[in-house]
Amino acid sequence: MSQTPAHFRDQVSTLTDDGLKRKWIYPKIIKGKLYKYRSVVSYFFLLLLICAPFIKLNGEQLVLLNVIERKFVFLGIVFWPQDFYLFAFALLIFIVFIVLFTVIFGRIFCGWACPQTIFLEMVFRKIENWIEGDHNQQRKLDAAPLTFSKFLKKTSKHFLFFCISFLISNVFLAYLIGSGKLISIVTEPVKDHLSGFISIWLFSFVFYLVFSRMRELVCTVVCPYGRLQGVLLDNQSIIVAYDYERGEPRKKINKGQDTPSGDCIDCKLCVQVCPTGIDIRNGTQLECVNCTACIDACDMVMTKINRPLRLIGFKSESEIKEKTTFKISKKIYAYSAVLTVLIIVLSLMIIRRSDVQTTILRASGTLYQLRDKDQTVSNLYTAEMVNKTDKIVEFEIIPDDEHARIQYIQKPDAIAYGGSTKATFFVILPQSTIRKYKTKISFKLQSEKKVVDRFETTFIAPANN
Repeated sequence: MSQTPAHFRDQVSTLTDDGLKRKWIYPKIIKGKLYKYRSVVSYFFLLLLICAPFIKLNGEQLVLLNVIERKFVFLGIVFWPQDFYLFAFALLIFIVFIVLFTVIFGRIFCGWACPQTIFLEMVFRKIENWIEGDHNQQRKLDAAPLTFSKFLKKTSKHFLFFCISFLISNVFLAYLIGSGKLISIVTEPVKDHLSGFISIWLFSFVFYLVFSRMRELVCTVVCPYGRLQGVLLDNQSIIVAYDYERGEPRKKINKGQDTPSGDCIDCKLCVQVCPTGIDIRNGTQLECVNCTACIDACDMVMTKINRPLRLIGFKSESEIKEKTTFKISKKIYAYSAVLTVLIIVLSLMIIRRSDVQTTILRASGTLYQLRDKDQTVSNLYTAEMVNKTDKIVEFEIIPDDEHARIQYIQKPDAIAYGGSTKATFFVILPQSTIRKYKTKISFKLQSEKKVVDRFETTFIAPANN
């Protein structure tokens, strides 16, 4: 497959050969066709990522992950702790989707849609190139002794890095506490929002560290997704790959050469443009984020030497070795079927999800109470109502049994937005209507003449024989 010694898998591309020091990556930027496409996709996701917390839908922001208040919002739909089963189900669907997507397309999400890659390559990397120059100039600058010019460039770069990290921190916090609270933290005195103020600065330093120092280590060391490729990819997976059948044996272009060689001229441009410092010609590697920079670089070289494009391209192992086209495998069919079923089930769960969730319990230590005066039996219950809507809900509990009536001990009239309330009441039935010791009795919770929830419990009373 390759002319490179096989021990390349024994070390990380970002470490020196002795493994003691980090090897800083200076990727060359080639603005080819795929880079332009990726830029458009990246700017779309950047805009969406920044605007999502400030876009309102059904009175709620588009996405909110408020762990502190246990409130989650997706596309304007509010989910509370009582809906945790829906969240867990949605997370399961997301995992299955990632697995299916990886089986088919490899790690392309990392190179084209991951916020880490988008911010690094399309924001921070461009600022770095604008201030310090291209990859060669950056390498020379880092190796040069400290001068006023170097100090000015480094200071300017890191100042801008921190400013952008500060903005990212604000947006990130808007996802966690809500855009309204973020605006309050920004506009009101610091003493009124000390914890929020500290959080913004803490996140700012974290993001600054990630984008100024850690960079590709987040993808190659921290993120576990790359390690999933070993168990998810197969010979049919479409990934960024080098066509070794066509490219080998590699040889520099020399005038008058008469020995046969492959299309690869060993220019190493694919290595120079790689943001994680790998050689794609060595085969599939967990460090590859499928950013497609090597495809643009290789296509540029192939154009210059009048060879066919896509020596490096989106290919499967079967396409390279066996010259076969992409086929949908049984694995893909299986994952697709599971994903479809899960999506249908989740959709039905959301459709059937009630605006108010009611839990009714019998009062502890009680059975039933005989009322000889009017020949009735009563049971004491406590019902807890949780409001899942974005407004105050006024309600009324109505038994489905026409003979039943309710006598309240504690009667709230409304449930606050995102809150809960409890009602304590007796359910009273005539003794003449009771035929067995335990009887199912159901209720409807009505609000504005609409039934918002139904619930049932067991009514206990001596049977009337």
